[in-house]
Amino acid sequence: MRPRVLIVIPSRYASTRFPGKPLALIAGVSLIERVHRLCSGVGGDSLVVVATDDRRIEKHVRGFGGNVMMTRRDHPSGTDRVTEVARKYPCPIVINVQGDEPLLDPRVIRKLADTMRHDPSIRMGTLCHAITDARDGKDPNVVKVVVNAQGNALYFSRSPIPYVREKQGGGKSPALLRHIGIYAYRRDFLLQYVRWRQSPLEHAEKLEQLRALEHGVAIRVLKTTYHAIGVDAPSDMRKVEKLLRW
Repeated sequence: MRPRVLIVIPSRYASTRFPGKPLALIAGVSLIERVHRLCSGVGGDSLVVVATDDRRIEKHVRGFGGNVMMTRRDHPSGTDRVTEVARKYPCPIVINVQGDEPLLDPRVIRKLADTMRHDPSIRMGTLCHAITDARDGKDPNVVKVVVNAQGNALYFSRSPIPYVREKQGGGKSPALLRHIGIYAYRRDFLLQYVRWRQSPLEHAEKLEQLRALEHGVAIRVLKTTYHAIGVDAPSDMRKVEKLLRW
């Protein structure tokens, strides 16, 4: 059966905060292998491919039996790297999964894929969950999103949005939503999207999904209970190992 969903994991060896992160071991298994295993758990008509620019990562992925593709070194973003892979594999739905989430829930990827499949009008989709820690609401590293009644994004920001000017008497303030950086695209839209120049809001917030909004493209945002736990520094590896033991 020809795969209809292409799951791409962009993976670079170079990292300012954590060089060699994809090959770092968590309880004896590399970070990239863990993410690949979880993405493979989506099953069905999906194909998982690691996109890298480093021969060490390529060799490692082939060693554990994963699919890998060498890509150009000069891509400005992970989305551009994903697009290079999408040009080779003509799957109608492409999902970009970060390679630093070793506790990823495959069900959220399947949810995205199924939503795209059942509603052909959706050109781009992503995920969010409710923010329960007030510190996350103020943290610029935590991206927030507000959605409309149809479930499409109104805006993404590093600032706390919506800003509650004053609480209504007895009313309940809307919950802040944290954006989860997993994206689903129609392949034809993705190939168009990467040709657009960086937009003013994207440049200001350093959030490339704003490029789509500025071009009038609706982004469907699915709410989930999955809380992303990423690995940004070596200390995060120990946190993940502790969670795996629970």
